[in-house]
Amino acid sequence: MPQRLTRFFASRKGIILAGAVIGIVAPLLQKLGNPKNMGICVACFERDIAGGLGLHRAAVVQYLRPEIPGFVLGAMLAAYLFGEFRARAGSAPIVRLVLGAFAMIGALAFLGCPWRAALRLAGGDLNAILGLAGLAAGIALGVQFLKSGYTLGRAPKTYAAVGWIMPLLMVGLLLLRILAPTFCKDGPIFFSASGPGSLHAPLSIALIAGLLIGFLAQRTRFCTMGSIRDVILMRDTHLLSGFGTLILVAVIVNLIFGHARLGLAGQPVAHSNHLWNFLGMALSGLAFALAGGCPGRQLFLAGEGDGDAAVFVLGMIVGAGFSHNFALAGSPDSVAAGVAKVGGLTPFGQGAVLLGLVVCLLIGFTMREQRKEI
Repeated sequence: MPQRLTRFFASRKGIILAGAVIGIVAPLLQKLGNPKNMGICVACFERDIAGGLGLHRAAVVQYLRPEIPGFVLGAMLAAYLFGEFRARAGSAPIVRLVLGAFAMIGALAFLGCPWRAALRLAGGDLNAILGLAGLAAGIALGVQFLKSGYTLGRAPKTYAAVGWIMPLLMVGLLLLRILAPTFCKDGPIFFSASGPGSLHAPLSIALIAGLLIGFLAQRTRFCTMGSIRDVILMRDTHLLSGFGTLILVAVIVNLIFGHARLGLAGQPVAHSNHLWNFLGMALSGLAFALAGGCPGRQLFLAGEGDGDAAVFVLGMIVGAGFSHNFALAGSPDSVAAGVAKVGGLTPFGQGAVLLGLVVCLLIGFTMREQRKEI
């Protein structure tokens, strides 16, 4: 039976099943309380966690999202059940930390990770088209580095305890969410009283959803970045079929729930500054390609013992703190006194995105193996 299940999860049917489950669960979490077009957003949820821990003080985005621990622990459960938990670490961790930080800066410039870009599109937000185009452009650039010998090196096997560190940190986050202790006056732990951070599905349902998705994604190798990379690099549409199914099923479920609203302006937690939607996700796509996985995939890898993926995750959380403490994150479109105002980035945010692109390009150019001539 385990071998039969392994073959199923590795098949196209398996990846389509994973995409369909995510496409159902994300709108369902939205209906149960998560922010609009944000049933699941790895970057946004990690940003909220950073806020809940006090790493930034943007009061409207502070909440210890249980979906993120669920992703890691669900992946860990799957890895152990199928004999795939392997502790490894030591593949350019400091570079991965930097890539994670800039990936988050790019995602918060767009206001969402690749998962949310897909879900925004499924909810009718046409701004997501520019984000997905930027994502594809960044990944395509990363693929060129891969073709020219770019690598962060192979992560050697290490002590099992190393692979346990991120799952244990996630258990700690869950305990902090459940117990909600106050360590000093006025926090932490912080919980938003308004804004996206105040909107959330019931804890138990969110955790179960995270565990389910983590389990399926670990078994099927679901990865939004990988789906685009594989098409460009190998003309392989296996992972893309899962990503496409996610969008298609989410469209159907959104229509059933009445969540869909087609247009550019006034979309929830989104801005219509097209240039920075594109460039923000281009930065994220390039960082994901150089690091070897989208933000969801990094969590799933961390759950199966990959200490380097865990460092990338920590880099994203650090990047979230920088984004909000230094006014780098995008601001959504708004309406004041009946006048629509286009959101977007501050000059600091624009500079951070451009700096991130330069840093990622330098990493791509300087970390390439020299090919020996025969």
